[in-house]
This record gives sequence, C-alpha cells and structure tokens, in this order.
Amino acid sequence: MKHKLTIALVAHDKRKADMVDWACYNADYLSRQHLVCTGTTGSLIKKAFDEMGIPSDITCMNSGPMGGDAEIAAMVVRNEVDLAVFLIDDLSAQPHEADIQMLLRQCRLHNVPIACNRISADLMISSTLWNDENYRPIEQRYVEFDRTH
Repeated sequence: MKHKLTIALVAHDKRKADMVDWACYNADYLSRQHLVCTGTTGSLIKKAFDEMGIPSDITCMNSGPMGGDAEIAAMVVRNEVDLAVFLIDDLSAQPHEADIQMLLRQCRLHNVPIACNRISADLMISSTLWNDENYRPIEQRYVEFDRTH
C-alpha cells in the first residue's frame, strides 16, 4: 500500500480536546503523514505540534459548519484520502448533520476506513497492512446475494 498516508481529521467542538490529545499521543506517526483537517481542528493540532517542536504537514479546510466536512467528502470521492478519523459529538445536535452523514457515507462507499473513536483510530493507524506492499483492498461490491448457491 502506501508509506505516507493522507489522513483526514475531523472533530466536533466537544470532541476537539480529545482529538488534540489523540493527535499528540500519536504525533510521531502522524507527523510523517499528510493531515487534512477541518479548520479549527487542524489549527489546534498544528498549534499543539508546534508547541511540542514536531514538524507537520497539515492542510486546513473550512470549519465543518462552513463546508469543511463536504470538502473532505469530495476528497474521499476523488480518492485523495486514505483514512479518516472523525470524533463525533453524539450527545449534541449538529446544524450541519447532512454534511456529517455525507462524509460518513462517502467513506463507506469509497472504501475509506473511518474511525469514530480513539480506539478504532489507534487500531487503524497501527495496522501492518499500511506497509504491506502486497495488500490491495478489495473494491466494494453492491450486488444482490444469490441464496440459491
């Protein structure tokens, strides 16, 4: 697969502290990847990395409510994202719920792994498959299941 990944990082307001903490915990790994973030989340991670003296490759899109989720979803459709981490505030209503669902749906449709909590994010970034030259994800298939065979 790839050695340098493009990883999308998105976090709702009440999950931003958790995202920054997760990113700092995994800074050694994440600093070697290209990070694409919604605006505020990316700014907070960049600031934390700068304070730690860690170089980073971070591209900030718009904030989520201003279209950042949709911008990242478009990148997923264009096959420009390898992995997404989206820490969602499941306890609060979001005014841009349609964009959130679109991003989640596009990741599922386009076979992009998406982690919605820290443990799944840790498991995904630590997978040895990222460095396996022989591994190729199988394309998604949407066909009716034939129960006769």
